[in-house]
Amino acid sequence: MIVCSCNVLSDHDVRAAVAESSDAVRYAKQVYGCLGCSAECGRCARTIKTIIDDALGPCARACSAGCQHSQVAANEDAEPADFALAAC
Repeated sequence: MIVCSCNVLSDHDVRAAVAESSDAVRYAKQVYGCLGCSAECGRCARTIKTIIDDALGPCARACSAGCQHSQVAANEDAEPADFALAAC
């Protein structure tokens, strides 16, 4: 299913970006960076965030101290731009 018509990104593209990233992908902006594009109209951001949370599974809701995503979960107040995109 296409979730971003501006960049023609599918839900499979988003899930692959989350799965293949060496950093914790938690925001739509990070997915755009991993896939080499940027947000155009932004209408897909909520859907992409939902797919990210689903792809991360239970970890997205409650990361444990040893989880690779715990650093990001502890910094949720930070702006998404504060997270590196280069590791995708």
